[in-house]
Amino acid sequence: NCGRAAPRREAAGPRGPAMLMRLLAAGTRMPAWVDAGVRDYADRLRGDYRLELVEIDLGRRGAGNARRAVESEGERMLAAAGPRAALVALQVGGRALSTEQLARWLDERSRLGEPLAFCIGGPDGLAPAVDQKACLRWSLSSLTLPHGLARVVAAEALYRAVSVIKGLPYHRP
Repeated sequence: NCGRAAPRREAAGPRGPAMLMRLLAAGTRMPAWVDAGVRDYADRLRGDYRLELVEIDLGRRGAGNARRAVESEGERMLAAAGPRAALVALQVGGRALSTEQLARWLDERSRLGEPLAFCIGGPDGLAPAVDQKACLRWSLSSLTLPHGLARVVAAEALYRAVSVIKGLPYHRP
């Protein structure tokens, strides 16, 4: 759901409902620093913009079945996103956004009244089904990042963008 037919509402804020941003990430066994980093930024986003981490179980991998594992992860990711969510595929080949561009995009999306699902694939990438349904293919970096680090970088980038929207002093251009 990319919001083309969704009713517009006021931006997230004291008068409107919270903007729910879910970070859907394949994999469940991350180092403690990853969990702590994501939790720190999620805790800061508790008001009119909220961030939740949803870990997606990895598909079973064996000799020659990585494609099926990725498909399975994608099915679970789409189910976790829910039917109303607008999907954002985190991809190395996606669109690079400045903090200000991300803030403008989030602010515009907040007016559509849909939750957002930011999808991070597993060790063999993101499922084509998720990529195809995405409203945005977002690149955090042209580097390939470890999945745990991508979680923390995405959480920080979302927090920083929200701080720009709210006029908080966290971001200093």
